[in-house]
Formats: sequence, C-alpha cells, structure tokens
Amino acid sequence: MFKEWGTIDEYKDIPVEHMILKREADRIALLRQEDAARTLYDFENLVSTYNRLDGNRERRERGYEIGRPQSYLQLGYTDGTIIPSPIGHRLWKQMLNGNFLDVIFDCPYDIQDLITNRIIFELVGDLKEGQKEVLYYWEVRQWTPQQIAALRSQTDRNIRKLYAVMVESLRRKLYMRLLPRFKENLPLNVQQQRFMENNYAKYGEGKPKRKRRKKDEMP
Repeated sequence: MFKEWGTIDEYKDIPVEHMILKREADRIALLRQEDAARTLYDFENLVSTYNRLDGNRERRERGYEIGRPQSYLQLGYTDGTIIPSPIGHRLWKQMLNGNFLDVIFDCPYDIQDLITNRIIFELVGDLKEGQKEVLYYWEVRQWTPQQIAALRSQTDRNIRKLYAVMVESLRRKLYMRLLPRFKENLPLNVQQQRFMENNYAKYGEGKPKRKRRKKDEMP
C-alpha cells in the first residue's frame, strides 16, 4: 500500500540526500497510483490517501497557528492577529498570491497598465486624464455614475454621457485597427472575431459619413 510521504517521523533518521530521493520516489508513486486508478475501489483508496496527506499537512500547520478562545469568535472579536482587517480585500489576496501589478498600477491615470492587449493598451493610453478617471472608477472600482459625479463635482447625466461617448470612440478605433486583418482573413482571436462580426454592419469600411450641405450652400 502507498505510504504517506512528507511526514517528520518517517524521515527523522534518514540522511538529507536520501530524504530528498525518498520524497521524490513517494511523489512519483502517488502519480502512478492516480494514473492506475480505474475501479471504484481504486478511487476510494486514492481518496483515503489524499485524506491522510491532508491530515498530516494540517497537523503541521496547526503548530504555527495562533489560537483564541471560542468566546472571542462568538462575540465577533478579533485583534487583527488571526484575521487581519484587509484580508478579504481583492488587492490583499492578489499580493498574497504574488500578483503585485494590479496593486502597483491601482491608479486612474495608469489604467492602461492593467491591460495586457497591446491595441487596447495604446487606445486607453491615449485617453485624456478625465476620461481615464471615469473609466477607472466605472470599470475597475465598479462605482455608480452618482458616486463618480460626486467625486468630479458633475451631474450623473454628464458622467453617463462622457462614458458612452468614450466607449463608442474606443470601439470605433479598435474596429479600425482590426479591420485590415479582418478583411484579409488574417488570424484573430475569438473575442476579436466576434467583435468584428457584430460591428461590421454598424461601421462597415469605417469611412466617415458626408455632411449634408445646407440649402444656401447648394450650387
């Protein structure tokens, strides 16, 4: 039967170089057990192995945990040691996972640095600071138009109009950037292909409409 790997008692009398080899061999044995599982009995044994390994890991982790009386938890008390105040914030979770870019560029005027697509990065980077501010609080912070209007000392109607005009301009510019590739049947990803198909009837070849002449300007 498969032996648990990574336990302290199992390796305390083994030299370090042998310990590394044994852990690697046990890890490979676990992979083989996963690949060889076919019947219900095999999968039950595999699940029991996972449970034992998780139990060993949790026992080791409990040695580093800070305990508090149960009455504290019932009263909702925390001094920030067990559950720090910002632990549930998305930026804090990203930092714990090693993703620091969203935290570094968490600024309305650097919103283009949060975008990985080169074309959209350039289009958003060309926006005015006021447009970037509205786009950041609308899309990233998920603020309502009323909240953005209060921040910018404007009406929510002006904010909605500014956002609608800005998004329409970005869509048209993105369409014009992708149009040559779309016409030549060059590779596009799924989102770009769907975007072009949905907007081709609206923008066509992207030529601006001619302005109508006034009656007094007619020849």
